[in-house]
Amino acid sequence: MTRALARPALVLPLALATAAGALGVSGWGEPHLAALPRTAEEAERIAAVTALDPGPQRFEDKPAGAATVRARPGRDAFSFPSGNIEFAREMDFKLGNALFTREWVSSPSSTQAADGIGPLFNARACQSCHTRDGRGHAPEGPQDDAVSIFLRLSIPDPDGETHGIEGFHPTAPDPTYGGQLQDFAIHGHEAEGRFAVTYEEVAVSLAGGEVAHLRRPTYAAADLTQGALAPGAMLSPRVAPQMIGLGLLEAIPEADILSHADEEDADGDGVSGRPNVVWSAEFDQPMLGRFGHKAGTATVREQSAAAFSGDMGLSTSLFPDPWGECTEAQATCRAAPAGGEPEVDDASLDLVTFYARNLGVPARRGADDAQVLRGKQVFHDIGCQSCHQPAFVTHRLEDRPEPSFQLVWPYTDMLLHDMGEGLADHRPEGRATGTEWRTAPLWGIGLTEQVAGVAGFLHDGRARTLLEAVLWHGGEAQPHRDAVVALSPEDRAALIRFVESL
Repeated sequence: MTRALARPALVLPLALATAAGALGVSGWGEPHLAALPRTAEEAERIAAVTALDPGPQRFEDKPAGAATVRARPGRDAFSFPSGNIEFAREMDFKLGNALFTREWVSSPSSTQAADGIGPLFNARACQSCHTRDGRGHAPEGPQDDAVSIFLRLSIPDPDGETHGIEGFHPTAPDPTYGGQLQDFAIHGHEAEGRFAVTYEEVAVSLAGGEVAHLRRPTYAAADLTQGALAPGAMLSPRVAPQMIGLGLLEAIPEADILSHADEEDADGDGVSGRPNVVWSAEFDQPMLGRFGHKAGTATVREQSAAAFSGDMGLSTSLFPDPWGECTEAQATCRAAPAGGEPEVDDASLDLVTFYARNLGVPARRGADDAQVLRGKQVFHDIGCQSCHQPAFVTHRLEDRPEPSFQLVWPYTDMLLHDMGEGLADHRPEGRATGTEWRTAPLWGIGLTEQVAGVAGFLHDGRARTLLEAVLWHGGEAQPHRDAVVALSPEDRAALIRFVESL
């Protein structure tokens, strides 16, 4: 096994065509990947190296295989290219970084390559939300402008398009405010309103006499400038996720992800992971959702284009409206000058996509530490790996050498799980219900505060520590959460230390 195959993925008992048929769709697959088939020998090796093991394992100190980067101190730990990137491709990474950090201005402007922002927007640059390529955070006080978190908006649309996807929940943007609340505007225009959150402190008693303190949030769209939201409007806060390892997650074979799905809980373990199947604007077909807190987007390129449109009001070939999120009710917004057709051309979109796909995952810290290994045993003993699937092997790709055929350890199954009422936003997305969320990857999570300057976990950043994040788990994860509460203080500390090492 070469270093490029630090480890392979599971052999699937579930045929891809069968899985697609069971979900009420046909013909969806991986048109974004030029993947080569695996041999029987490779499949056997992959099954062996991805088998669950609560003890020490070879290669787990390199979570991205050959694409892993050295763990560095400082806030730029998430900003380095894949460890196996070729020198000739580093220029594309650097150009993508320049576009990712660029601050866009309004039109018309003498800076024609960087104009077209808005008229309504949430941020002027991608980096404004994804702080140092890491996570955003919830507002820390009245002076925090909440630039790295926003409110998604939608209303039920029972007659909306389902694209033939079984279990798809059609929704529509708010007829006045669109699909997300935008709290900034260019000169001469008025922002839509303000993201608002208040917290209630909740104490949780833990075994061993310890007490944890959670904060229960209440969200609102405040100071609305164009009247009330539509009746039945659904609000969902979304904090910007970290950017590392996206190209590797995109390269995990669809069939390997589906092999972990268990919608009817056939094995009786109480965990019922479900794939989100979404409509791809990029490929005009149903595809497996992989990105976003509810796995609402299929590819890194489409996720990037959607952020340009929704977060910054910049048009691309995938989302060509030059006014971004402005609705028909916002006529003045739609009439504002545009910055080009499109404002982000395909060459620029491709460079940003390349950058996002190749942000390196830092190496594990202390993988062989005794407390970390004890924490790993606890992690498996209480069943955390049921959702946080440790490892996969990516496709062998003809045109993407960096993520090709890598043994990776993202600690996610990429599936939707019911997380209970405590985390519910009651806003469906694709096949995801209002209580379901995609299992978040855990790699790099211990560097969150180092990179972003503040720790914030879960879809809305409410959890200030990893223990708080665990204690918010409900629904399918309730037994696992309760097991953490019942742990001895020593085992609970070891569990958190293990997760911090990832």
